[in-house]
Formats: sequence, C-alpha cells, structure tokens
Amino acid sequence: MTTLDLSAVRDRFPGLARLLGGRPCVFADAPGGSQVPGSVIDAMAGYLRSSNANAHGAFATSAETDTVIADAHRAAADLVGGEPDEVVFGPNATTLLFAVSRSIVRTLGPGDEVVVTTLDHDANIRPWLMAAEDAGAAVRWVDVHADDVTLDLDAFDAALTDRTKVVAFTLASNAVGTVTPAAELARRVHERTSAIVACDGVHLAQHRLLDAPAIGADLMVCSPYKIFGPHLGILYGRRDLLRSLMPYKVRPASDELPERFETGTQNHEGLAGWIAAVDYLAELGRTCGAPGGGDRRHAIAAAFEAIGTWEAELARRFLEGIRSVPGARVYGIADTRRIRERTPTFAVRLGERHPFDTAKALGERGVFVWDGHYYALELMERLGLQDSGGAVRIGFCHYNTPTEVDRVLDELADLA
Repeated sequence: MTTLDLSAVRDRFPGLARLLGGRPCVFADAPGGSQVPGSVIDAMAGYLRSSNANAHGAFATSAETDTVIADAHRAAADLVGGEPDEVVFGPNATTLLFAVSRSIVRTLGPGDEVVVTTLDHDANIRPWLMAAEDAGAAVRWVDVHADDVTLDLDAFDAALTDRTKVVAFTLASNAVGTVTPAAELARRVHERTSAIVACDGVHLAQHRLLDAPAIGADLMVCSPYKIFGPHLGILYGRRDLLRSLMPYKVRPASDELPERFETGTQNHEGLAGWIAAVDYLAELGRTCGAPGGGDRRHAIAAAFEAIGTWEAELARRFLEGIRSVPGARVYGIADTRRIRERTPTFAVRLGERHPFDTAKALGERGVFVWDGHYYALELMERLGLQDSGGAVRIGFCHYNTPTEVDRVLDELADLA
C-alpha cells in the first residue's frame, strides 16, 4: 500500500487554492463540510447543462436522470457497504432521521424504552426523544467519561433491558473526535434485545471506511457534503426493516425500495456530484495500491486505509504541538498512543478566551475553524462548556498538510 500523493490530492480540490491577504487559507473546518474535487463540480454542472429533467419520463434527458439516480444508489452502497436498494437519499441526515423516526414511532408504546447517548450530535438524539414522547416510551441515557470523553460502556450495558426498542449512538463524535467501538456496541444490543440500532456515521465517513452490515447497524446515516461531495443526506436501512416500516409519502409514489422512503423530487445534480465524489475516492484508492481492475468498494477501502494512516500523523502532530501552546486545553483523547481511537477533530479552549473570539481571530488570519456546540449540545452541556460558548473545533482531513497543522498551532500560540 503506497502513501498519499498529497500534491496530486490537493490539485484535485480547487477551493484549497483560495488566498486571504496574499496567504493560502487553511481549511481546518472539514468536520462541518469538506471541500470538493473539481470532478464533482464538473459532474453537477454537466448534469444541469445536458441532462436536467425530472425522473421517469418518456424522453432522453429523463432517461439520463433515471440512470443518474440508479448510479448514485450504487455509489452510496459502495460507500456504506450495503446494497443499492438499502440506500435512501434525502436533503440531509437530520431530515432522514426525523423521517424514519416518524415511521418507527408507530411501533413504540408505553413501557418501551429508547437509548441515546450524550456523545451524539442532536440529529441522532432529538428524533428519538420526540418519538419516545409521542409514544409514551421512556428514555435511557448513556453518559461519557469526562476525562477522555469516551462512552461509558458500563452505563451502556445498564441502559439495555428487555423493553429496549431503539438504541442510537454515533460512530464518531463530531465535536471531540472520539471513535466508538460500534461493532461491539451493536453486538451487545442484538445479543440482549430486539432493538433497532441507529448509527450516526456522518463524522466518521470522512475518515474511515463505513460498513453498516459489518457493524450490525439497522439504520445508519451519513452526509455526502462531508465526504467530498454535494449537500445531500444518505440513510442506510437494513432491507427487511425498511420493508416492515410504514413510510410517510404521497399515494402515487413507488412502494419499492429505495423509492419507498424517498419523498418528492430528488436533488439530481447533487446525485451526479455524489457519483463523482465516490469515484474520486476509488481513484485515490487505486493510486494507493488497489488493483486497477478491482471493484469500487475495494478501491474505496484502500483509499480509507491510506487516509487513516495520513490523518493519524496529522493528529499526532497536532496533539504533540498543542502541548506547547500556553493555556490551551484539548477535550477528548489527547494521548498520542490512542490515535486510532479518535479522528483528527479537536475541541479546544484557549485560556479564558471566548471560542467565537478565537475562531474569528483565526479566520482573519486565514485559518478557518468552527466554534460553538456544532449541534453536539448534550455533550457541550455535559462538559460544562455550553454556557461559556462551547469550544473551538479544529478539524483536519486527508487534504491537509503538516505545514498547515503547524500554522494552526503557530497562530494559536500567537493568540495565547
């Protein structure tokens, strides 16, 4: 397996060439949405230029749109590890989770229980809390260890009972980067309950290979706009589960999967861009040693193997460097011997400085980062940060360089 050719990678992303005040910008904002390759931009423009039409019509551009839709489902299946008819597209992961929770609430009743965690993005908490409230079901919470912000596995076990109907947890925290032992968590759920396992893969999908069936997920969401693609949402659903649920849809819509849960007209130009994003990952994998004639799924796996190795080095460099920044504190796993337990996403406070002020000052210097709670509201409240502005979120991905990591550290040190 060869390593990433970083120069070739960065050449694929036109947005990375942006300057501010004559200096290159550092895009350390990838947890909120990545930059996209030029091929994604071209694919979206090409669709709108030559094939723009609604689906299922008796003419050429509509037939081309049907092909784009089918190809997008195949691309998504190659990304998440399922089958094309197990992939549902929508505007974003949050909307898809609310939609499927509306169907699942019909199966819940008083005495049933729903399990959620304080580590999750609110998109994998609030739909289940509202479903439980509507059904008269109870909610059980799984807490985190405050020192390294990892899930409390004893609390997880204690939350599971013979009344558990839904267990929702993230594959990785979008706030602090913690990677959960998802397959082990799902195994515990399935061994002890008949509950639906609902996984949030949005943050992890940028950094590691997803495999919903191998994890044991019954439902899993991810977001193409955080995986080098356009603004879309993807819901993986185990086929027999999707067939058993009643979707909320208009009468003429198809009852076949996956259209059964895809309401209204889809974002066809976005689907064209998504195909190009998945093909980018496959091409990256082939340049890193995947067989040229191999299938796309194996090429994507090779890409994420190289991505994971590269990002581990970026994370190690950041964690080692921030120890020298006066007053800086990292929330989450800071031990460089545990790099594989986290993504290169860091929640940071710089002394008593308000996170917004830190992010604004960095932005003025051409370093783009996020601040606040990033919808991980329960976690920010649990860490005691919400009332004082949350934290600064610094996130790297495979197109970032060691020099950019150093520049972020230098700017933080200067602010401190």
